[in-house]
Amino acid sequence: MPCVRIATGTWAAGIEMKLIEAVQSALISAFRIPEWDRDVVLDLYDANRRIVSTGRSERFTRIEIIGIAAHSLEAKRTLFKAIVDNLEAVGVPRTETRICLLEPPAESWGIKGGQLASEADLGFAINA
Repeated sequence: MPCVRIATGTWAAGIEMKLIEAVQSALISAFRIPEWDRDVVLDLYDANRRIVSTGRSERFTRIEIIGIAAHSLEAKRTLFKAIVDNLEAVGVPRTETRICLLEPPAESWGIKGGQLASEADLGFAINA
């Protein structure tokens, strides 16, 4: 049930779904979310619509993930490595990524018509 936003340069035009699938497949393998659990968006920016740190290229890619606070440090390490590995395979150099994982508690999520995630049947375990 993570919500994901990927932001990168316009160099990625034409391979948008490859970038999205690279991150989604990392979430499935590392956090063991179900295949059907998808909420990933990709934003492409011209150079005049973003600034990045000195030495970074147009391929600099930021991944923001918001998910329920339920994952071990090992699962997070696995996720970060899988994302970098998968993005490298589609053209993002390993040193051109930044991943930010935000994990509010389950009671801070409104799902299924406004139910608290902590009180709803999610259909899968959140303590991976």
